[in-house]
Amino acid sequence: MDYRTLRALEPSRFTDAADGYRAVRDMASAAKDHLDKQVAAGMRKTLDGEAAQAALKQLQGLSANFHYAQVECGLVSTALNGFGHDIEVAKRRLDSAVEDAHADRMTVNSDGSVSYPAGGERAEGELSPGGKAGGVTDEAAQAVNRQAARFDPNPYYARAQAYADRIAAALKEATEADEKWAPKLRALKADDDLTVSDRDWTDVKSDTGGVLHAADHYLGTITGPPEEGDAEDNAAWWKGLTPEQRADYLAVHPAAVGALDGLPAEVRDEANRLVLAESRAAYQLELKSIPPEPIKYAPNSNGSYPIGMQTEAWREWNEKYGGRKAFLEQGMKGMVAIQDRFDRTGEDGLPEAYLLGFDLEGKGDGRVILANGNPDDADHTAVYVPGTFAGIESIGEGRGHGDLGRGERLWVESSRLVPGEKVATITWLDYNAPDSIVPEATRGRYAEEGGPILRQFLDGNRVAHQQETGGSTHTTVIGHSYGSTVVGVAAQSGSWRDGPLADDILVAGSPGVQADKAADLGVGADHVWAMGGPWDDQFVRQGGRMMGLGDNWTIPTDESFGGKIMKNDSDGHGGFWDSDGQNASLALKNQARVITGRYGDVVLDD
Repeated sequence: MDYRTLRALEPSRFTDAADGYRAVRDMASAAKDHLDKQVAAGMRKTLDGEAAQAALKQLQGLSANFHYAQVECGLVSTALNGFGHDIEVAKRRLDSAVEDAHADRMTVNSDGSVSYPAGGERAEGELSPGGKAGGVTDEAAQAVNRQAARFDPNPYYARAQAYADRIAAALKEATEADEKWAPKLRALKADDDLTVSDRDWTDVKSDTGGVLHAADHYLGTITGPPEEGDAEDNAAWWKGLTPEQRADYLAVHPAAVGALDGLPAEVRDEANRLVLAESRAAYQLELKSIPPEPIKYAPNSNGSYPIGMQTEAWREWNEKYGGRKAFLEQGMKGMVAIQDRFDRTGEDGLPEAYLLGFDLEGKGDGRVILANGNPDDADHTAVYVPGTFAGIESIGEGRGHGDLGRGERLWVESSRLVPGEKVATITWLDYNAPDSIVPEATRGRYAEEGGPILRQFLDGNRVAHQQETGGSTHTTVIGHSYGSTVVGVAAQSGSWRDGPLADDILVAGSPGVQADKAADLGVGADHVWAMGGPWDDQFVRQGGRMMGLGDNWTIPTDESFGGKIMKNDSDGHGGFWDSDGQNASLALKNQARVITGRYGDVVLDD
């Protein structure tokens, strides 16, 4: 970067270009949302058959292209803002040095050197002659020049040298910014095709890391979220950022933004969908890189397979790849189930889905929070907390089933009861659920870790809803099996000044909520609902009683607990959400009645 170039440069051109890319990003986002939430959703409602399915598949590909364009344009915008910031700092320093030189009756030459006039005391009637000082940035050279200036009779020389050095430092800073950003911006150039591949998405993650590192000075001007802040702190932080700052922070910190309670559901969904796309691509590429599994058992000469005689090739493969392959496949099952839910928006009236939390690498078996409908403007919101064995690999368990499917059925049945009102149902798996009945599900520590996290999430929903509507939503928290223990701990977490956990607490197949009275849960005994199933459910409930998951040997389906015991027709411990699509079970109907506040219609156990 030379003097003339930097002197003529207008940093606003780069920030203006960043605004342009951000506008394209927003257009791509709007186009994606239009395709997913209106066009594709409308087709699923009204069309069927092979032609419709083929058209939907093409729309999914187009939506993926828009998503990729949205993400990449966001990164380009952040990169241009980062470069503009760095170059503007150098330009300001250059302009300041030039202005000071001119004010001191000196001339700045086209090469950045500074010419100074004659001056000092007269010798033989003449002033010491003027001259030209060239700037240096090396500390040793600067020291030599300072020493020379001490012996120069012209006082302008020392000042000219200082101006020239400032100019040289500004040029050096601008050159370093140019050299730093040029390869980063070139790296953001996408492939010249219409296919968004797994490699493209993994490149996005690499690009994000590059921009994040290069833009550290610029991003340092954007205040990050408050450390250990609560939902209200997070909401205030986000609201205090400019639209430009929000877009740039989200572009390079999607996982952090997606995990912040109190932020709008649409913002968390955008951030987490980016993390999902990158993770899915990375997992698929890594799975493809794993060599095929060798034959595990070598047959005898007679063709039989001896028990326990594993081949050496398989043992070596399993030691190197087996565990990792299983982990990747589990994660892929969950990600496929989440994407499938996105792709079914509009089918059977399903609303748009919002990915409010997503983490594959965190503690436990992966974390997922997925909403049917937007909780920020819902009239009724239900949060379903699954229990033992819940994990990302089983969250789908077939299309529309598993824990995600239960959230869908709760939405369908609740929406039937309140036409014209907005309903949101959330599957909340943001805790490390027990992986075994004995010993893990007999211990309270999983609930003790998960309960406060659930409390924070619900506080975040309340804050986000307040920010959006200025009002509140009727909230029901539903805990199944060990999930009810998590709910019980959440209800008793924090201080009473924080208010109740929800409007209603409903537990199904509960082994205990670590309380011996419904009133201990803080929502009022009349708003604590419980139901239990047949023998296998009895096993869970009575087992929890024996293991002390309820205080004083009490569980919610005991009359002495003081809550309302609902009648249900569950055929087992997991049958509380049974429905054939047209006819919901009594257990599911009763839950929907609580969710929508139709308390008088709830059928209680005799």
